[in-house]
Amino acid sequence: MTAAQAAGDAAPRRATMKDVAARAGVGLSTVSRVVSGKGGVAPAKVRAVERAVRDLNFSRNDFAHRLRTGTSATIGMVVTNISDPFFSALVSGVEERARARDQLVLVASVTDDSAEAERVIRRLLQRRLDGLILVAPEDADLRFLQEEQRAGTPVVFVDQPPTGMDADVVVVDNEGGAAAAVRHLHEVGHRRIACFAHVSGRYTSARREAGYYRGLAQAGLPADPALVVSVDDEVDVCTEALLELARLPDPPTAIFSTNGRTTKAILGAQRLLGSRLALIGFDDFDLAVLMDPPTTTIVQDPVAIGRAAADLLFSRIAGRTGPVQHITLATRLVERGSGELVPYRD
Repeated sequence: MTAAQAAGDAAPRRATMKDVAARAGVGLSTVSRVVSGKGGVAPAKVRAVERAVRDLNFSRNDFAHRLRTGTSATIGMVVTNISDPFFSALVSGVEERARARDQLVLVASVTDDSAEAERVIRRLLQRRLDGLILVAPEDADLRFLQEEQRAGTPVVFVDQPPTGMDADVVVVDNEGGAAAAVRHLHEVGHRRIACFAHVSGRYTSARREAGYYRGLAQAGLPADPALVVSVDDEVDVCTEALLELARLPDPPTAIFSTNGRTTKAILGAQRLLGSRLALIGFDDFDLAVLMDPPTTTIVQDPVAIGRAAADLLFSRIAGRTGPVQHITLATRLVERGSGELVPYRD
């Protein structure tokens, strides 16, 4: 046995809920109900559990915080891709608000696999969180969260509303931002404006495509289905789409892109083809200012979205009741050059 092992063996063992139950002479379920503040426990048993917690120095455990305050001082957050700058900034906004309240944020990242998302969310909820903020895959069956809501755990959805349940939601004005992009391109002089709609994230893609059509109507331009293409964020896919559009009898002179990854793929495709179409993308990205010309974008503020979601969640945790809230935050158009290119023909 090494010295480190010997030291570890000599260290006092941390008390568990089982120890508390044995000391108090009650069952584990009783301890669980007391420390989670669910009620329904006889006063004598509550006092016995509280005494056992003190005697066993159980206050170092998160459950003890619940015992003293009725909360765990911890919220959970699930996003679909933490490596995406948008979602990392979103988390930053939530953490900012949590720090101001001396709260901890447990963050989990999931893929677009709905079954995996459900497993991760269920495991996170086992931490007895005070609340949950979710950016979940669209196909995930999250109806089980209704039971959590009824048990008193508030849930706030971000980026898209849930299906099959009612919950607080924070989104951006997807349609309004897209319409503003189309109107701007029209004001520059464009009459043939293509829409590159991303195939992932159907909610945001559909809302922004609807905004594209709204913008055309507001500008008095006809809608041409041939100018709307569904693409992913691969350069070769966008290259083929640009080539097909160029073969039209009346090809477009401008493009509206529905998300940042697609915008970057379009930029790569245009560079390969030597194309010079005006471009406005929904979502900002770090390299937008370094493009030639710099990329005009519809900007949403993920930090502000995170703050709004956290404020909404903490208000529910504090006891605010009433109907679910649907908060929509504004976007803004940032002119940098690509969206201000005048119509160009060879």
